[in-house]
Amino acid sequence: MLTPEQVAELRRQRYNATVVWLRKVHPELMRLRVRGDFPKPAHVPGQYSTLGLGYWEPRHPGCQEEILKPGDETKLVRRAYSISCPILDDNGQLLRYDEVDWLEYYIVLVASSDKAQAPGLTPRLFMLREGDRIYMGEKITGHYTLAPVQPHDTVLLLSTGTGEAPHNYMLWELLRRQHPGRILAACCVRYRRDLAYLSVHEELMRRYPNYTFVPLTTREADTVQHKVYIQDLILSGQLEEKLGQPLDPARTHVFLCGNPKMIGVPVKDRETGARSYPQPTGVVEILEKRGFQADQPQAKVQGNIHFEEYW
Repeated sequence: MLTPEQVAELRRQRYNATVVWLRKVHPELMRLRVRGDFPKPAHVPGQYSTLGLGYWEPRHPGCQEEILKPGDETKLVRRAYSISCPILDDNGQLLRYDEVDWLEYYIVLVASSDKAQAPGLTPRLFMLREGDRIYMGEKITGHYTLAPVQPHDTVLLLSTGTGEAPHNYMLWELLRRQHPGRILAACCVRYRRDLAYLSVHEELMRRYPNYTFVPLTTREADTVQHKVYIQDLILSGQLEEKLGQPLDPARTHVFLCGNPKMIGVPVKDRETGARSYPQPTGVVEILEKRGFQADQPQAKVQGNIHFEEYW
């Protein structure tokens, strides 16, 4: 057991950032803004950085029991998080995100895991308060960006849960640069309360005629019997109906972030090179059968389906 003096010294030595704003959307979901002790690293929307806390920090009550190895109590537990964006500022104007000195993160509490080791970071993150110190990586990186998008392309941002985070940042960038093409974002969650940015999206739809947001919930009383997942949205034709145009692979880029089952990244056989789709059917399989092509980073193939799996 570490003494309060030892904990204070570890925090002084290992932390390099401060929580400047924190909002609990509900007890298991929060938005977090962190300011580094260093200049904000150069980056582009869609990328990620690292957050960390010491194993010496308290954990949220009711989470899976954690068993630490000897010596772990003085180490940091870290995890990569995509950078989110509030999109609008406190006055309701498009945020000047490049001018603020903090980064926003969108985090769900992972209270337990089917793996041998209990979740180490989010049970600690959910004990934070404004003003607390934290570790934030000084490098921001990632291939999941708007780089392939041309000015008049249609952009689809399809996500589950907190996989919406990088899409919020991408959406901000598209609006900032006055992207003339159609933009549609859809996010699938269990309950309406899990849509932390819903009011922002509703306001954006009022302001930008080329933007559409589609919220999907699966466990509300009026949706639990007829759930619509991202895959269903595409297969039923509802996505094209809301988009107001057919899906055209020649001028559409699709961004997928969140649950790997929603994404459905194909697996390549090492011996034959053949690609096979996982089951249940994911978005990649649905769209590739309609003429789209997923990125294949290992083969250095860039398609028009881009993905970021969240676990």
